[in-house]
Amino acid sequence: MARTFVTTTIPFVNARPHLGFALELVQADVLARHRRQRGDEVRFLTGTDENSLKNVLAAEAEGISVQELVDRNAKAFEELKEPLDLSFDDFIRTSSDPRHRTGIEQLWQRCAAAGDLYLKHYEGLYCVGCEQFYQPEDLADGRCPDHGTEPQLVAEENWFFRLSRYAEPLRELITSGRIRIEPASRRNEVLGLIESGLHDFSISRSQLRARGWGIPVPGDPDQVVYVWWDALGNYVSSLGYGTDSPDLAHWWQESDRRIHLLGKGVVRFHAVYWPATLLSAGLALPTEILVHDYLTVDGRKISKSAGTTIDPAELAAEVGTDAVRWWLLRDVPRIGDADFTRERLIARSNADLAGGLGNLVNRVISLIHRYCDGRVPTAIEPDSQAAELQYAVNHAPARIDDALANYDFRQAAQALWEIVESANRYIETTTPWQLARSQDPLLPTVLGNLHHACLQLAAELEPFLPSAAARISAQCTPIDGTLPPATPLFPRLT
Repeated sequence: MARTFVTTTIPFVNARPHLGFALELVQADVLARHRRQRGDEVRFLTGTDENSLKNVLAAEAEGISVQELVDRNAKAFEELKEPLDLSFDDFIRTSSDPRHRTGIEQLWQRCAAAGDLYLKHYEGLYCVGCEQFYQPEDLADGRCPDHGTEPQLVAEENWFFRLSRYAEPLRELITSGRIRIEPASRRNEVLGLIESGLHDFSISRSQLRARGWGIPVPGDPDQVVYVWWDALGNYVSSLGYGTDSPDLAHWWQESDRRIHLLGKGVVRFHAVYWPATLLSAGLALPTEILVHDYLTVDGRKISKSAGTTIDPAELAAEVGTDAVRWWLLRDVPRIGDADFTRERLIARSNADLAGGLGNLVNRVISLIHRYCDGRVPTAIEPDSQAAELQYAVNHAPARIDDALANYDFRQAAQALWEIVESANRYIETTTPWQLARSQDPLLPTVLGNLHHACLQLAAELEPFLPSAAARISAQCTPIDGTLPPATPLFPRLT
């Protein structure tokens, strides 16, 4: 049995969740559910990044304590499990989970023992929104390329990590494919960063500048661990790194696949800083890094700090979980930003779910009730007209496997959709109502083929729309030999 560890990034909690992070959660959930369905042992991790100056400033702006703010907002992230129908196994909070501080302290000590940490006075341009230093040449007209704000000039003594030591090992790991970065354009971006020269980077902040919030540096209580170095460690701290927990060996050191999902704005941290830290600490490396682009609203990146937010829990309450998940999976491309509008989501849900998938299942169940008294036909004869439908049904699992192996969620959704389209064409071609009128013996075969297609569709749909898949399966499962009456599966949205 293969073993797969799937993770998302852990977002700052200076504000409530937005739809951009929901995209990552849903993608990770599909991968986790799909691998479980295919027989893998899977662990799916998410959580919240709480030791950030952004969180401190947000709490000050509200006039509440930092702990009160992070507790409130972290709860909103964890509670996305129900409205987004997520199956994560673990949720880590970096400010309060005892596993995390222990793990970060151990990570620090291991890197120090490797000779990779040193103190240095530093001056640089710091963006609080990104929680990172920028070189002047990396700015856009003197402003952060992501937030459009002018970075602060910061001067202080910090601990540094010897990233420069790991340029060549990282290049070899990525070019050899031992660390797979998708899509290829992001892989090339990371290789370009390495080629341009890797500079040692600061991994601590003064207690004064951090407002006393964060994990103290082991042996140096006047400093706290840099929030990004702190946050990246969650992937191993959640597994009990620094303790005698067997989870670290089981899920990190010995897993067949260690998959990180992340947005394009944090590639440097996950594909350069994090693998270098793992090399220093003597830990296993991620096997796959999946990078998605941004969601936008009217062409602007969805962002808490920019005020362009869509609350995924509120959206799901308004239009339903299935509609939200389906739009994220069906409409967001593998490469390139996707612009969200409520109108696009409603159009997709009405066309695909209410008018397509839901209508298909309703038609099939109604036809079986009308012409077979609700009993699934068992006498199945060959039917040459069913070739296209059977091909779509039989090849869907392999097509989904291939699409998700390439992290192409839209292509995987298309494989499902071709079953729906083929089944609807099969109904129009065979016209079961005319077969019944002429008492054609092919009728049971046609209805049996359609019922089988709906059952297979439910099975393959489960990682994508788990609740809808369960409803379809229930519609297609006889009770005391008879199928339940056909009921609408999806509402038509307005």
